[in-house]
Amino acid sequence: MEEESLSMISTVVPATHQSDENGVCQLSSMDLLMKLHYIRAVYFFTSDAAQGLSMADLKKPMFLLLDQATRAISGRVRISESGRAFVKCNDAGVRIAESRRDRTLQEWFQQHGCSLEGLVHDHVLGGPDLGFSPLAVVKFTWFKCGGLCVGLSWSHILGDAFSAFDFITKWSQILAGQTHTHTHTHTHAPPKPKPLPTPIHKQTQSPPHNNDPISVKMTTTAGEFWLPTNHAKIATHSFHVTSKQLNRLVTTSTCHQNDAAETSYFGTLSALVWKHVARIRGESEPRAVTIFTRGGEGLEVSAVEASFVVATSDVADLARVIGAERRVDDVAKLVEESGGKGDFVVYGANLTLVDLENGGDVYGVVLNGHKPVLANCCIHGVGDDGVVLVLPAPEGFTGGRMVTVSLPDKELLQLKDNLRDEWGIESLSFS
Repeated sequence: MEEESLSMISTVVPATHQSDENGVCQLSSMDLLMKLHYIRAVYFFTSDAAQGLSMADLKKPMFLLLDQATRAISGRVRISESGRAFVKCNDAGVRIAESRRDRTLQEWFQQHGCSLEGLVHDHVLGGPDLGFSPLAVVKFTWFKCGGLCVGLSWSHILGDAFSAFDFITKWSQILAGQTHTHTHTHTHAPPKPKPLPTPIHKQTQSPPHNNDPISVKMTTTAGEFWLPTNHAKIATHSFHVTSKQLNRLVTTSTCHQNDAAETSYFGTLSALVWKHVARIRGESEPRAVTIFTRGGEGLEVSAVEASFVVATSDVADLARVIGAERRVDDVAKLVEESGGKGDFVVYGANLTLVDLENGGDVYGVVLNGHKPVLANCCIHGVGDDGVVLVLPAPEGFTGGRMVTVSLPDKELLQLKDNLRDEWGIESLSFS
């Protein structure tokens, strides 16, 4: 069994202490709705990218970034007398973990693919003490070859996946400036990056004839942890869909060329997984799905519902349902109705489709001028109905897309077999 050497866990705080020690960040209803969910992201770098970097080099930019980011990232959750959670901006900082693996990056890929398992700190708010739980944890994992993985666990109350990507990207930008300064001692200090934007969540009112939101379910938490309970074990797996396979999917599942031109890859890939999950579940097939997209004003949560049998439908028909005008659920009202104290699951309340292609640069993190050879993302705290994330494929992988799916483990095994047998879609391979 492979062993991990966890050498150190530390905390990084903002470079300058804030003057208002009683500062707070009030969480919006949308933030509280997402409080049981976490963004987990990993970035793999070769030895060339990580060459010359020490842990001190990697940690130093975090002090500066936290100094300029919204103070909530360094804060801790508190519960008001009314029972509503908020963030006390007490500069408690983010957690940093350092570990080492006794194998090369190539050996890791051959055995684990692009799995996030073990490369992101197992970070959940709550137990043993909510008041001491960091809202973000960064884990640096060194490989025997000198390669490096940067893993981020990000509480969704801080913002969506693109907010998490932006955080790590800005960290690498500060690091690049420091490295440049260390190498050329006579250059000017790098300009400070712009502050992280405060996440804005679009809350469009539902039409009067809409019923209660269908994209959210109330849940119970797992003991003292801010984590939804599940009836099944959720597993995660990533697939690589090549450009050739994408073109085949679009052309073979559409009747007219105009349909192919108007069909997004996100819609097509989501429709493909939706159909196969419906076939696996049989009579309990998911007719309604939740869709996450990144609009100009922030996170948009919407829902669509098929009026026909999903399992026997054409992928193009499902793609058109996904791309059609969606019902935008007034999900925030549920939080207000609970007085801010309710526990909800959104990702996985229905089969949830997340578009991570547009709205931010997944591959924006750069070390020593090198982009990651692979970046991946998943959601922690997924409900039993599962989540499908569509991301750009790594450079050098003949284009295409990467699809990361979290489902009950038995369903995920069947999905892997079905996609391989019917479409030739395999796990992401580095051989």
